[in-house]
Amino acid sequence: MICYQCGCNLSEHDFCTSCGADVALYKKIIYISNRFYNEGLERANVRDLTGAITSLRQCLKFNKNNVEARNLLGLVYFETGEVVAALSEWVISKNLRPKKNIADDYIDMIQTNQNRLDIINQTIKKYNQALTYCNQDSLDLAVIQLKKVLSLNPRFIRAHQLLALLYINSEEWEKAKRELTKCIEIDTNNTATLRYLKEVDEMLMPEEGVKNSPKKKHKSEEIIKYQSGNETIIQPVNMKEGRGVTSLLNLGIGVAIGIAIAFFLILPARIQTARASIDAELRRVSEQSDAKTATIDELQLEISELKANNDALRQDLQAYLGTDGTLQSVDSLMKAVEAYLSNPEDITVVADYLEAIEEEDPEGETSHSEAFESLYSTLLALVGPDIATAYYNDGYEAYRQENYDDAIPNLEKAFKYDATNGEALYDLANSYYRTGDMDKARETYSQVIEMFPDTEKANNSAAFLAEMDSAD
Repeated sequence: MICYQCGCNLSEHDFCTSCGADVALYKKIIYISNRFYNEGLERANVRDLTGAITSLRQCLKFNKNNVEARNLLGLVYFETGEVVAALSEWVISKNLRPKKNIADDYIDMIQTNQNRLDIINQTIKKYNQALTYCNQDSLDLAVIQLKKVLSLNPRFIRAHQLLALLYINSEEWEKAKRELTKCIEIDTNNTATLRYLKEVDEMLMPEEGVKNSPKKKHKSEEIIKYQSGNETIIQPVNMKEGRGVTSLLNLGIGVAIGIAIAFFLILPARIQTARASIDAELRRVSEQSDAKTATIDELQLEISELKANNDALRQDLQAYLGTDGTLQSVDSLMKAVEAYLSNPEDITVVADYLEAIEEEDPEGETSHSEAFESLYSTLLALVGPDIATAYYNDGYEAYRQENYDDAIPNLEKAFKYDATNGEALYDLANSYYRTGDMDKARETYSQVIEMFPDTEKANNSAAFLAEMDSAD
């Protein structure tokens, strides 16, 4: 026994010699738990499984971490056919002691055998179906289901007991006794089994006083009894000449009873089974139909989305195509190259074609080929500085004349074609400032400070920014 606080082994003292904890009550609880465990083990050895379950449950109430008790309780449950309850106890035991636990072998014995798992699942389903039939008063179908359950799991005590109850209900005492006897062989002290068996024995064995009465003796003298298999044949001693007529009459009555049994018992059961089969087939067909309908709806939705995407792409393509069906940006680039090759000095025409390309794709979202991008970059490197100079000259002239509406676009293009032109960027910031567009002015002054630090333009831009901040 170990200390519940520090985990050290306890001695005969009522306190832990390691941590000093008071373990007197703890020892009593563990002793009581172990006593119930030993009692449960003794009862299990003599097949008193019901008593063993009761003792082991009491054991776990006092010590829920008793791994041996949980493993034994799982074995007892398994022996009575309660596989799910057994697995629950073994899983708890495995969580309490992950290593060196025999519960691993018990769990693997069930889970690694797929056939055994299928049998367990079928047993549970069929037993639940039998209970449903009983609630629906379809007792014949319940008997059939329980026989299937017991063919899969012959040690399932609850199935034996329920089948015995159905036999008792139909007054088939011998069959009921056979099922209860099988229960006694599995669990010798099951209270429900013993109670049912007492009722059956009372019906099979009348009271002793009635047996020994003069009337009974007189009656027994007038009849002859003999055993034929499991049936007792009673035959009168004085049989008269009407024996043949009586035999025919009995034969006719037997045939009529057989037809009635077939009509009232067997036929309704078969009809109900056929209806259940038809309902299951209808549900299966309905599920397949619903699945196909859902698939069709999904495909139609995908088709609609694809059509919409196709229409959008066509509209985008038409926007990029020229009058002759070629891409406008490619056409503009070819014309710019042609203009540059024919007259390198006249960069105005080249600039117009490059502006046309920028207007077609102002955000730069169109994906061009590598050849297009390479040619465009090469041409821009050749004519970009000259174009930037031309735009800067026009923009600066407009800036001097305080024509800021013309100065701003020209200065923007000058800086776009030549990012090293700090004068163009600074004059652009001043133009924004003069027109009262303070947001653009702040942004452009900040850009001047960032791109051209430690210059007069940067210092002036910082001064303008400070002036605007103080004005705010």
